[in-house]
Amino acid sequence: MWGKVDINVKKCLTFPQKSRIQKKDERGEEMTGRFYHILDAKGRLSIPTRLREKLGESFYVTISTEITVNNTAEKYLTAYTNASWDRLMESLLAMPRNERNKLRSLLSRAQPCDLDGQGRILIPPHLREWAGLKKNITIVGFGDCAQIWDSDTFAVVDEAETSPENLASALEASGI
Repeated sequence: MWGKVDINVKKCLTFPQKSRIQKKDERGEEMTGRFYHILDAKGRLSIPTRLREKLGESFYVTISTEITVNNTAEKYLTAYTNASWDRLMESLLAMPRNERNKLRSLLSRAQPCDLDGQGRILIPPHLREWAGLKKNITIVGFGDCAQIWDSDTFAVVDEAETSPENLASALEASGI
């Protein structure tokens, strides 16, 4: 009674928006959300499942640019997918050497991280110290990367960034 139906799925999914979304997803982008975790005594941090799916089983963690809030430099770490890291390295290699040297500290602190069986990574002491990571950690999905913050530091930054004036300015600058 029921026959086999052969459907060419690629022909059915030819909408430009769908293929654009798939292309972004393949690059590991579209990381969003805010997650709260605990850094254990050995420096291990559980990566949220939703971000794990985007970051992959292995990725890179390194220092990030500082954000200045109330005349104080706030530091955090960034986790890059392998694809994002490869794009960063391609851009870096295209730079003149004297400009590339300015990124030495970012690259020399970069750490490849592999998820363990419980979905955790080990954040080396030098990175924990640089970012001021204590026990309570906030992980923020940020497009093609994830940011790793000490929760107290992130609370200060978040409060400053979510002021009505700052949000209006950011939306205007983005063209939204």
